[in-house]
Order: sequence, then C-alpha cells, then structure tokens
Amino acid sequence: MIVARPKELRKLYVIRKVLDKEIWQEKASEILSLSSRQIRRIIKRVRLEGDKGVIHKSRGRPSNRRISDEIRKEVIQLYRSEYGDFGPTLAAEKLEERQGVKVKEETLRLWLIESGDWKKRRKRRGHRRWRERKHHFGEMVQMDGSHHDWFEGRGAGCVLMGYIDDATGKVFGRFYDYEGTIPAMDSFKGYVKKHGLPMAVYLDRHTTYKSPAQASIQDELSDQRPLSQFERALKELGVEVIHATSAPAKGRVERLFGTLQDRLVKEMRLRGIRTVQEGNAFLKQYLPVYNRRFSVRPQERSNLHRPLPLGINLDSILCIQTERTLRNDFTVAHDNKLYQIEDRTHASRVRVHEQIDGSIKIFYRGQALRFREIPTRPLRPVKAPVWVGRTEPHPPPPDHPWRDFKFGRRTYERRKVLFNGAVAGMREPR
Repeated sequence: MIVARPKELRKLYVIRKVLDKEIWQEKASEILSLSSRQIRRIIKRVRLEGDKGVIHKSRGRPSNRRISDEIRKEVIQLYRSEYGDFGPTLAAEKLEERQGVKVKEETLRLWLIESGDWKKRRKRRGHRRWRERKHHFGEMVQMDGSHHDWFEGRGAGCVLMGYIDDATGKVFGRFYDYEGTIPAMDSFKGYVKKHGLPMAVYLDRHTTYKSPAQASIQDELSDQRPLSQFERALKELGVEVIHATSAPAKGRVERLFGTLQDRLVKEMRLRGIRTVQEGNAFLKQYLPVYNRRFSVRPQERSNLHRPLPLGINLDSILCIQTERTLRNDFTVAHDNKLYQIEDRTHASRVRVHEQIDGSIKIFYRGQALRFREIPTRPLRPVKAPVWVGRTEPHPPPPDHPWRDFKFGRRTYERRKVLFNGAVAGMREPR
C-alpha cells in the first residue's frame, strides 16, 4: 500500500480545485510550480485512475542507477573483514583508496545499518555556551597532551602532544614517551619552526603548564605567582598563557583528540606502525593531508604568527633552568651529579640549563662557563675515634667501695645512720 505524501496531498487538493473549475490551470501551475503541460497530464491521470494519479509512477520501483546486490554484499564483506570498527565515512574513504570501490558514505551507512553492522548515533547536545572562533590565524593555539593506546598494543604506550589553531583548525603534533616539561618544550619548538610564535596558547592546569607551588614572600611582595618552567619560557618569548578551568572550555583540542583516536589509530594500524619514531615520521605525511581536508578559512586573512626575533637562541629559552650554589671548590651539585667549573669566577650562584636533548649547560650572568662532570664523588677520610685513657677494660680492685654496695633495707639503714652522724659532726662548733 502506497501512502500519499504531504506534497502529493497538496497537489491533489489543487487539482481537485481545477476539476471543480474553481481555479484555472494557469493558476494551478503557478501554485504548484509546474508547467501547464504537466498540469494537464496530472489532470488526465486523475480522471482515469482517481486520487492515486497524483503519485509519481517511479514510486516504489528500484532506481536504474541502483548498485547491484553483488557489489553491496562484497562491500559489506570487506567492511567486516578489514574495517570492522571503522565509521562509515572513514570506511568509504579506505574502500576507495585501497580497494578501488567507490561508495558514498551515506549509502554505506544505510547498508551497514540494514545489515546490523552499524547503529544510529545521536549527537550529544552541549551544555555550555558556544564560543566564536578567533578571527586570525595564530591569534590563539589550543594545546594539550593525549594519553591513549595509539599503537593498539603493538608498541609501548605514548602521548600525543597536539596543537590546533583556533581560527583555522590547522593541526600540529608529535608523539612522546610521556607528558612533561621537555616534551612540551620540544613540541612547541617544532610548532614555532613551522609557523612562528603564536599570540597566545590555551591549555589546561596540568602541573607541566601551571606551577602548583605556593607563592613565597618575595613573590607576594612583587605581586607575582610561581611559574612553571614552560610558563617561564613562553613568558620570555612574549607568548600569553591562558589556563582553561575545565576540559570543555578547550573543546576544540579535545574533539581533535577524539577524531585522531579514531582516524589516526586506524591509519597507523593499516601501516603497522609500532614505535614513536615511526609514528612521528608518519605524522609528517598525514597532518598536511588532514589539514587540507578539515581546516577552515579564517575570517581575516592576516597571519598573527610572529617570526623568532634575531639574536634569540630558542634552545637557551626552551630548557629547564635551575639556580645552584657555587661551592668554594668551584663545584656545582645538580640532579645527584657533581660538576667542576673550570673558569675562575666570583659567582656565588650559577644557573644550570637542562637542554631538550638532555645536555647540561651552566651560565653566570648570561655567560656560558666551561665545566666537566666529576664521575665519582671524592670520599672523605674516615678518622679513627680518639680514646681517652686505657683502651682495655680495667676491673676495679677487690677492696673497691663499690664492691661493698648492696641494695636492701639493712644496708640502707646503716648508711643512713652513718650519713646522719657525719652531718651532725659537721654541725658541731669548732
């Protein structure tokens, strides 16, 4: 049974008005946006077939451009064997790229829903107010680290340090073994070399990005707060640091990780990538293609990324800087190691730089000092204890008074009498 649609009911209503001679055919063609010739055809069919004459003759018939059932079965088999956990969009891309089978993602979605391999998903509605994108490329970059099983057990766990421009959605990222100060600085260095210095970086309150230390008296007097090493480096480079109060506040980079955890993981699975080095090499090929497809055009054409100023050594800023005391023997202790300063200096405190590559540099007032590592600490000589008197035990003689000392009531009474007599004798006048 074919049920008439609302548009067909509207058409039938107008045609009935024409048949009842309440309106002219020209007016009906104007109302229905059809030619007068088509109106006459519909009127003829309604007179012969009744109300069902307004229904199009191709209703319920398979399309002449319909994909054959053999191809449909083959596509579903390929999906089940190789792309079982892929979404319809990504699966359609991989089918065309690897097998040469071109199927629209919506067509594949309907096939998979009918076969039970995919379920309809409703989008969750956000509870926060939508924030407009920044207008310029480089005006603000969202940054975060994503802990995920990126290699799906084929290799050791790692973290993706990701950057996404707020205005364009362009992505930059690198894999690291952990999320910390050195990976954050190294990834930011790679971003600066590719695009330049952004105006601001938007990130969370991880201890790498925001110091948990309490403000000292000196900080309170100078109206400052303790800075993490990463905050200190970005401040020296003139980049504003904005800390998000919640994960949804930086939703753009959070959604990016959700996409990459689906798409990037499956791309690396198809290529058998299992190490951080292989993953970073693949990102250099993958991210440009990703950006060309998913990035958007900013509202303003101006690029607000700043080039690195001349004379600034990026490695001397993007490093862990620590103040250490210079001892009287011109040695510096740092990280359970001892360094001998070979330059003569009057410094009382020096600054130790732990570089991104793991090397150590020591500075005093911006001047690098020559030094060498002392592999083993010198052992202090252990002095023998000085004994006063005999070194061998000396037993008391047999007639020593202590040998007559005994505990008991009789001994106590006798000694009390002797003591009282001695005291009385001392009180007698001379």
